[in-house]
Amino acid sequence: MKIVTIIGARPQFIKAASVSRAICEYKNKTGTNPRPITEIIIHTGQHFDADMSDVFFKELDIPKPDYNLGVNSTSHGAMTGRMLEKIEEILIREQPDWVLVYGDTNTTLAGALAAVKLHIPVAHVEAGLRSYNRQMPEEINRVLTDHISTILFCPSQNAVNNLQAEGIANASSSTQELKNSPAYNLPQTVALVGDVMLDAALYYKQYAKKPQFDLPQQFILATIHRAENTENTERLKSIFRAFEKICQEIPIILPLHPRTRKIIQDLKLKTSNFKLQLVEPVGYLEMVYLLERCGIVMTDSGGLQKESYFFGKPCVTLRDETEWVELVENGCNNVSGTDTERIYGYYKEMMMKQIDFNLNLYGEGEAGRKIVSFFSLRPNDFKKFKEI
Repeated sequence: MKIVTIIGARPQFIKAASVSRAICEYKNKTGTNPRPITEIIIHTGQHFDADMSDVFFKELDIPKPDYNLGVNSTSHGAMTGRMLEKIEEILIREQPDWVLVYGDTNTTLAGALAAVKLHIPVAHVEAGLRSYNRQMPEEINRVLTDHISTILFCPSQNAVNNLQAEGIANASSSTQELKNSPAYNLPQTVALVGDVMLDAALYYKQYAKKPQFDLPQQFILATIHRAENTENTERLKSIFRAFEKICQEIPIILPLHPRTRKIIQDLKLKTSNFKLQLVEPVGYLEMVYLLERCGIVMTDSGGLQKESYFFGKPCVTLRDETEWVELVENGCNNVSGTDTERIYGYYKEMMMKQIDFNLNLYGEGEAGRKIVSFFSLRPNDFKKFKEI
């Protein structure tokens, strides 16, 4: 069994680490495995800065990519097209049994498209998420990837429900039909496995690393990187006005994506408040350290919304909607948009709020193992997997 894993962005490195570790554990089991698994890793280069890419492979102990495509710093269409072309060449050479993609980036869509055009089945980790905002490139990527994937690994029951609403559900086929079908022609299978980022949070917590800058005793952890905020001058200014107001009461630590830092400098946004601490991007283990010690999280990131929940921290999401609706429904997250007063109001609310973080929203931290257990099955066993 040969799997080609395609990744290119920071959140995908973290997710892939959990599955790659589970593959290694599967290989190291005593006795003879019925279906040995080989993993080939393609890094598209979407996150090309060493602080956004190389550091994650080193500190998460992810196997070094077999291929690095170096595709970055261009428009969505050009980036996706170049990735598609280069991934296709590798898939023809490697002839994998499956292609494994993660999340909702251009890398995700390019990998999935390249595979299905070659009749290679696609497995999508973190399937079924929906923000229902088609202005977001990520929403287009995740919807298209879901509809061309063969196996859809869902992190939550809400994700399963979203797929069912779109007509993607476990198709009923006889065992004989499954056995006689080529893998790429199998009916779509939806599997609720939990969230691989929970696996990562639980595993890497023990390796948390203090960043190389001074930390106040109490602080808010914030991130901003989405184009809807960084490329909209008024939204970005409004966020920083809120930060300036909040910093009168509590410091904010703000690791900055290189692109965001340049935009802030170009706009000459006010960042002189000594309690607004702009820092370079941090590695995942440093982010874990910050998550464990912050008061609340304020972010426009999708992954960090969940990570704040995993570490028992309230979150204010600096967007107009979220794909992680179960966090909002259970009071762990508030979606503020970018209005200055609304951000400030939700900050005050979340600092005082009592929240139950013991809800089982994303599984038990066994998603990687469950995903690998699927690849150890033969086609006529797929229906059993839904019960794992």
